[in-house]
Amino acid sequence: MTEQRVKESAGGTILFDATRVSQVDAPWFSSDYWRERGALRTQSGGRGGVAVIDTPAGEAVLRHYRRGGMVARLLGDRYLFTGRRRTRSDREFRLLAELERRGLPVSPPVASRFVRQGFRYSADLITLRIPAAATLAERLQDGAFNAALAGRVGELIARFHREGAWHADLNAHNILVNADGLYLIDFDRGRLRRPSRGWRHANLSRLKRSLVKLGARDAAGDTFDAELWPALIEHYERSLRA
Repeated sequence: MTEQRVKESAGGTILFDATRVSQVDAPWFSSDYWRERGALRTQSGGRGGVAVIDTPAGEAVLRHYRRGGMVARLLGDRYLFTGRRRTRSDREFRLLAELERRGLPVSPPVASRFVRQGFRYSADLITLRIPAAATLAERLQDGAFNAALAGRVGELIARFHREGAWHADLNAHNILVNADGLYLIDFDRGRLRRPSRGWRHANLSRLKRSLVKLGARDAAGDTFDAELWPALIEHYERSLRA
């Protein structure tokens, strides 16, 4: 269980798990800080992207929140501030902590931060990295998306849906696979909801569109609709009733 602490500083408001790290400072949220210490492993998306870093809590992922689509051209990484607990970083940190407490396979939260500038803020999140994992999208490209894996994906999603955990962007890039199992990552804008067939079905439909867009139907031919997706749904429904 996390021990959540809040730290106010000139570098922003920081929320961190004191069971994993005794102290977190503003420089933690800069990739340059880790680079100078030889602890920056990889970085994608430029200075405002995603970085893999070696922290005292273990290997972790540092992510800077950025808007997508056309609105990104106007607002970039700025969001309207309506209270600390309503910031993207604070909400995702607390949701991940609750999902982890419930035993669900997520990337455990280490720390989050937001920096307020008047009516707007920017934000960052650090989570522990899932070791030796590939995305479902990568497994698909490698030709490893078969009926057995599809069934495991269905079981994974059912576990979250049983708890009322809604993922705002359920796609093949946000499902990780390693030797220990499957994980669901990136819960930005996610939340806990009352059970409803409507949002559960919408989540599954979003995942199916993602798989098709990535070429699952082209790669598997008729097998995708006749075997792979039905296997995913069968295992999902069975696990949901468990």
